[in-house]
Amino acid sequence: MAVTPTDYDKLYIEGRWTPAAGRIEVADLADGGTFASVAAGTPADAEDALAAAAAAEPALRETTVVQRAAWVSAIADGIESREEELAEAIVREAGKPISSARGEVAAAAERFRRAAEEVRSLDGEYLEGTTEGHEGWRAIVRPEPVGTVLCVTPYNYPLSTTALQVAPALAAGNAVILKPATKTPVSGALLAEIVVEAAPDLPEGAFGFLPGRASEIGDVLAGDDRLDAIAMTGSSEAGKHVASVSGMVELHMELGGNAPAVVFPDADLEAAAAAATKGSLKYAGQRCSAVSRVLVHEDAADDLVERIDSTMDGWAAGDLFGEDTALGPLISESQADWVMELIEDALDRGARLVRGGERDGRFVEPTLLADVPSDARIVHEEQFGPVVPVTAFADEEEALSIANGGDLGLDAAVFTADYDRALRVADRIEAGGVRINGAPSHGIGDIPFGGVKDSGIGREGIGYTVESFVQRKTVVL
Repeated sequence: MAVTPTDYDKLYIEGRWTPAAGRIEVADLADGGTFASVAAGTPADAEDALAAAAAAEPALRETTVVQRAAWVSAIADGIESREEELAEAIVREAGKPISSARGEVAAAAERFRRAAEEVRSLDGEYLEGTTEGHEGWRAIVRPEPVGTVLCVTPYNYPLSTTALQVAPALAAGNAVILKPATKTPVSGALLAEIVVEAAPDLPEGAFGFLPGRASEIGDVLAGDDRLDAIAMTGSSEAGKHVASVSGMVELHMELGGNAPAVVFPDADLEAAAAAATKGSLKYAGQRCSAVSRVLVHEDAADDLVERIDSTMDGWAAGDLFGEDTALGPLISESQADWVMELIEDALDRGARLVRGGERDGRFVEPTLLADVPSDARIVHEEQFGPVVPVTAFADEEEALSIANGGDLGLDAAVFTADYDRALRVADRIEAGGVRINGAPSHGIGDIPFGGVKDSGIGREGIGYTVESFVQRKTVVL
């Protein structure tokens, strides 16, 4: 049944909650209607947040590792204390099944805890001169915060990805401006409340919460010289735009993906089918690291398609608050339009529809396409939908040619029993990460995650992100 829309009518700027002139209406993807009305910042609000963050930098530089570790640990406690509220918000605004939403809340809390651990391990160096003329030189190299970090977060993991940006930035001693995705700002609003309550001694302006439409405040934020770093998760097109308007800042971007799963005939096909199905259908495929295409040797293609078809039987749609529900809707009607466009293009080019292929509003049926030609758009464009397109290849060289044929290179997977081939193919695939005999996965943040080509700049992961948000200063004695 529908809920009464919740009102989040304030921004958090200069250490206080501030009413906003505009609003963002957030759809309820679980029950229909409107879930929440969230404040929408203006260009003037963006200017205020930037000024407040810059003013907070000197005070933040005086903080200690002990203080900052205490802040992020307390925020983790706050997230856990509001687990059900946060999980419900993720279900309603993002359309994620409740079991996945709870997992996201737990991941967000753990990321804040790990940020406390990582910042405690930050250290510097003591060096002595080793070249002629520099005898007797001594240098101290120490980490210090970069300054102000703009965090631009995505709709698909509105809490855990936000934690992956905000926690390392705060722990490293930076001022943070959080600009959540317009489609899913409620999780960010709740996190902002938690930050304010858990860390009341944060310097004024050190944390800002600024929801708003990218068309109105995006360039004002990203193009400002007071920023020192931008952390962004989103589409490649949006990332390129942000990079084009930004100044001399540290860019930390995890962008689009189109991960191939390359399956050789000696692989465990049952395991490959299970991994490909889960990798494709989890959160209806709306993940940058989703398995977006399956490339299989022609000798095993029919067998693998049958196994994937059978495995897809276990992916049930239904009430998003049902514990057994595995599939939900896409984030918007326009996203469903896009996925259907890619399905239709593949069918027009000769692909065979094995199952699915229909939609109802935002919901697209889990779809399996066989005999997808390598020139189909779905093979090379990011789909963000619950579709498993299967393309056959004749040999290793053709598999690599198809896998590397597009502009994206975030993740990939290789399935084979041949150790040498696994490493050889992994080495030649153009991607930031390759998993052997499993779907792409990066856990809480202890493994680096990021892409090549149009899939991003830099690597995410708690420790890796902390390093991105500090700079090394050398003091020569």
